[in-house]
Amino acid sequence: MKHYLQTGLAGLLTLFVLTNVNASQDHSKTPQSGSDQNLKLKQALGRKLYFDTGLSEPAGQACAGCHLPSTGFADPDSELPVSRGADPAHFGNRNTPTTAYAAFTPEFHYDKKEGLYIGGFFLDGRAHTMQDQAKGPFLNPLEMGNPDAASLINKVRQAKYSSMFDQVFGPGALSDVQQAFDYVADALVAFEHSNDFSPFNAKYDYYLEGEVQLTAAEQRGLELFEDEKKGNCAACHPSQKKTDGSHPLFTDYSYDNIGVPRLKDSPFYYIEKTFNPAGDQYIDLGLGRVLNQPAENGKFKVPTLRNLTKTAPYMHNGVFKTLEEVVDFYNSRDSTEKNFKPEVVENMNDEELGDLNLSKQEEQDIIAFLKTLTDGYILP
Repeated sequence: MKHYLQTGLAGLLTLFVLTNVNASQDHSKTPQSGSDQNLKLKQALGRKLYFDTGLSEPAGQACAGCHLPSTGFADPDSELPVSRGADPAHFGNRNTPTTAYAAFTPEFHYDKKEGLYIGGFFLDGRAHTMQDQAKGPFLNPLEMGNPDAASLINKVRQAKYSSMFDQVFGPGALSDVQQAFDYVADALVAFEHSNDFSPFNAKYDYYLEGEVQLTAAEQRGLELFEDEKKGNCAACHPSQKKTDGSHPLFTDYSYDNIGVPRLKDSPFYYIEKTFNPAGDQYIDLGLGRVLNQPAENGKFKVPTLRNLTKTAPYMHNGVFKTLEEVVDFYNSRDSTEKNFKPEVVENMNDEELGDLNLSKQEEQDIIAFLKTLTDGYILP
């Protein structure tokens, strides 16, 4: 569950699609304890919470509203650069990131060896743990809009699945508001650790296991992706198996300012002054604002590249609509002809992108490779 939510048909479709899916299997990284049966029940409870459109204020928005499985667990409304809240007049300031593979994200911390902040949740790392993140959207006035935890838990108590809380957490699980809120987050996290969110069944996964070959264009794209003197994408988006044999997640979970242009016309600029007093002069400082450290201004968490074909628009502010635009930006950001103007100039990464000198064919080859990262590939 993450940023800003959407209303209407997409949310109903989500419920329809998932109604008859069997309870998910647990992921090896799941931080829950207890029997397998209890874990499966907890994940089933998390699933019901995730798709419940009655937990917002006003009702109509679910966690899945901005994290639809069929769109890579990202916002299905690709026409908007940022996501709409439960209140249709409210918009967030960012493009909703995917919740797919989020279970592998480390807790927010500072890596002294690398001299970088790593991990955490939301694009700016403001939630240190997955449990913290799971609670955020419920109480965010620009997302699910509940005024407080008590209001949310009252809705949960009235839900048809409320008795499951006693089964999973013990009698009286919903009696204390703050404890109940913790249980809601715990169940959601258990569900997000299920294989639904991390199937590892993209074409590239099968390629790593030797079960399929890449096309010539895909292979060239992979080589460019990993070439330190060409695309160099793997510097932040590792693409090889880990030492333990597990498949890559295509993110190092660090934070970077890559000079993304400011979104010229965002719905967020025009919402109530209470939520955005700067209006159309708003500048998103990312991690720098969270930490109150100017040296981190403009930095956002490196996202996974898995399921990119489903998760448009791209970048933290949704400024790019296509993969072609994204790759062109990485390739030619520093070109005077392109005239890309970064939203935040300070701390901009000018070493690993911006003047890659890729040909148009090489750009297309990289895109061909990126398309192999979409889950649900069917072996021929």
